[in-house]
Amino acid sequence: KTIVNLAADVLLQHVHRGAGAVTNTFTLGCVFSVSGDLLVLTVASQETDGFRRFLRSAKHFNYTIKVLGGGETWEGGDYISPPGGGQKVRLLKSALEDIQEENKVILFVDSYDVIFSSGPKELLKKFQQAKHRVVFSAETLIWPDRHLEDKHPHVREGKRFLGAGGFIGYAPNLKKMVSDWSGFVGCNEVVLKFEDGRVRARNVLYDTLPVIIHGNGPTKLQINYLGNYIPNLWTFETGCTICNENLRPLSGLQSEYPVVVIGIFIQQPTPFVTVFFERLLNLKYPKNRIQLFIYNQESHHEPHVRTFLEYHESEYQGVKLIGPEEDIDPVTSRNIGFEMCRDNIDCEYFFSIDVDVVLKNEDTLRILIELNKPFIAPMMTKPGRLWTNFWGALSADGYYARSEDYVDIVQGHRVGLWNVPYVSHIFLIKADALRTDLKDPDLFESATLDPDMAFCSKVRNKGVFMFVTNMHTYGRVLSTENYQTNHLHNDLWQMFENPEWEERYIHENYSKVLKDAFIETPCPDVYWFPVFTDVACKHLIEEMEHFGQWSGGGNVDNRIQGGYENVPTIDIHMNQIGYEKEWHKFLLDYVAPVTEQMYPGYYTRAQFDLAFVVRYKPDEQPALRPHHDASTFTINIALNQVGIDYQGGGCRFLRYNCSIKAPRRGWALMHPGRLTHYHEGLPTVEGVRYIVVSFVDP
Repeated sequence: KTIVNLAADVLLQHVHRGAGAVTNTFTLGCVFSVSGDLLVLTVASQETDGFRRFLRSAKHFNYTIKVLGGGETWEGGDYISPPGGGQKVRLLKSALEDIQEENKVILFVDSYDVIFSSGPKELLKKFQQAKHRVVFSAETLIWPDRHLEDKHPHVREGKRFLGAGGFIGYAPNLKKMVSDWSGFVGCNEVVLKFEDGRVRARNVLYDTLPVIIHGNGPTKLQINYLGNYIPNLWTFETGCTICNENLRPLSGLQSEYPVVVIGIFIQQPTPFVTVFFERLLNLKYPKNRIQLFIYNQESHHEPHVRTFLEYHESEYQGVKLIGPEEDIDPVTSRNIGFEMCRDNIDCEYFFSIDVDVVLKNEDTLRILIELNKPFIAPMMTKPGRLWTNFWGALSADGYYARSEDYVDIVQGHRVGLWNVPYVSHIFLIKADALRTDLKDPDLFESATLDPDMAFCSKVRNKGVFMFVTNMHTYGRVLSTENYQTNHLHNDLWQMFENPEWEERYIHENYSKVLKDAFIETPCPDVYWFPVFTDVACKHLIEEMEHFGQWSGGGNVDNRIQGGYENVPTIDIHMNQIGYEKEWHKFLLDYVAPVTEQMYPGYYTRAQFDLAFVVRYKPDEQPALRPHHDASTFTINIALNQVGIDYQGGGCRFLRYNCSIKAPRRGWALMHPGRLTHYHEGLPTVEGVRYIVVSFVDP
C-alpha cells in the first residue's frame, strides 16, 4: 500500500520503450524547508556522455547527488536476471542502510538517460501532493519479462506498469521495499515548451510539466533530442549556453598540437578530387602532427592521389595508402583506419573524411578539436536543398526521420551543438573512445544495415553521443550521381551538378564585371572582361588535345550545315566532345548578363550554332584572313598566354584600325559579329595559340 502508481498528476517522465514516443508524465513530491531533506541516488559504473549530461542538469538546479557503483565493473545489463539487476539493487540497498533520517526523501533515478528539467523545490512539492510514501514512474509496456504482466493490477487512468528507472519515497519505506525487489521500468509523450527565456518538457497527454525526464530503451533517442535543450541548454533568447564550456583551446598552445590521423575514403568516382587535396593542404593545422590514411577504391583517381603524394607526402608525419590493386573492401578499410590510430600511442584523434566533402573552412579541424567532444561532426549541406550529413531523428525501422528542429538547424535559425542519432561523410572521434567504448572490430558490420547506419547504431548503443555543430559554416557535400569518367577532365561537365564548378573554373574577378564595371573597351564596341580561371583554360586545351580530332582547316566541313566553311580554321567543335549543353549554360549564366549590360536594349537567349576551340601554329595555320562572323555577337576567349606559350597573335578590327595584340588568358573579347566589326586573326610566329570562339545568336 505504500507503492503508488500515478498516471495523471506526476513527476517522472518516461519515454515509451516500445512505441518510440514520449507518452506520459509523472510527478512525485513533498515540500521541505531544508533542501538537505532530499537526496538523489543513481547508479553509474562509468562516466559516459549521458552521465555527464545528467550531472550537468543536476548541477543547474542544485540537486544533491550521490553516485553509486563508480569505478565498478558492470556485470550485466538487464534488471531481472543476475548479475546485472542484482548489482543495481545491491548498490541501492547498501546506500539506504547508511541513511538513518526518518524524514529523508530519496529520489532514485537512472543517470545515463535522465535529465532534470526543474529543481528540488518543485519536485518535493509534487511529491507532497501525491500524499503517498513512495511513488513510482509508470509506463505502457512491461520489460524485460512480459510473463509478469498479470501480476500488475489494472488502473483506471495512466500507465499500468511500474518503472524502476525512477521512483521517490521516504528512506524507511524504500528500505523495506527493496528488501523484496522484483524490478520495473517505465515510459511516455513530451514536447518542448519555450516560454519566458526558459525551456521545459510538456506532457501533451496530461498537460503537465515533468521535473525529471527519463528515456529508456530504444527511446534514448528522444531523451537525446530533449537533452539538447533541457535544462536551458538552448533557448531562443540565449542561444547555446554550453557551447563554450569544457573547451580545449589550441590557440597560443605552447606544447605540440595533438596528433591526428586523417582518414580519407575514396569509394566511388567523385568530381573535384584534385580540389579536395588542395583543401586538405590548406587546413590550418601543423602537417607534422598529421598522419594520413588514404583508401582509394577507384582506379580513375589513382593519378590524383599519386600526384598529391608525389609533391606533399614528405610534409606529413606519416602516410598509409591502400589502393584499388589491394582489393580491400570499404568496411575493412574503415577498420584499418581506426586501427592506425588505436595502435599509435601518440594518436589523439581520428578525423574521417569522405572524398566528396568540400571542406571550405580551413579551421575545421582546429574548431572540432577545441569543442572537446568524444565524437563530433561539422554540419555539411548541399546548396539549395535541406540535405545535410546528419539526421535529427530515426524512424521506427531505424531510417531517416525529420526532427522538429531539423529545418531550423539546417537553415541556421538554431545554432549550437546537437546530439543526433546519425552522421556521415565527416566526423572527428577521440582515440580514447576508439580504444575503449568503440574498440570492437565490427563497428561497421550489420546483417541488415548499411555500414554507415550500422556504425552510428553501435556508437549510440555504446552510449557515445554523436554531436553535430553548425556554429560555423564548414562546407558542403558534392553530388556524385551523374559523374562520368569518359573524359580527361571530367570535372568540366559538372556545372549542372555542383557549385564547385564555378569556384574551379570561373575567374575570381568575374563578379566585379557586373558589380563594379570591371570591364575594358580596347576598341569601339569591343568589350574585354575576365571569365575563365587558368585551370579552366588549361583543362579546355588538354581536353581538346586529348580528343585530338582537329579539323584540316579546309573549306569542306561536314560538321556544319551545308558542309562548306567560308573562313576555315583548325578547330574542334564543342559538340564533338559532348559539351554543347554545358557551353549553352555557360553562355546564359556568364556571358548573357554582360551582353545585356553593355548592349542596352538587346536581350539574348544565347543560342549558338558554332562554338569551337581554335589552334594557331606557325607551321599549321598561323593566322586568319579578314572576315565577318555569322553571329549577332561573338565571344573570343584566350586560353593561353602570349609571351609564354606563343609569340605574336591577337585580333585586328579593320574598320577602326584597332588591334588587341596581348590577349590575357581567361579574358573574353565580346564584339558584334556582322557589318561593323570586320576583323582578322594576326599571325602567331612562335609556339601554339589556343582560343575558344562562340558565334552567338546567328
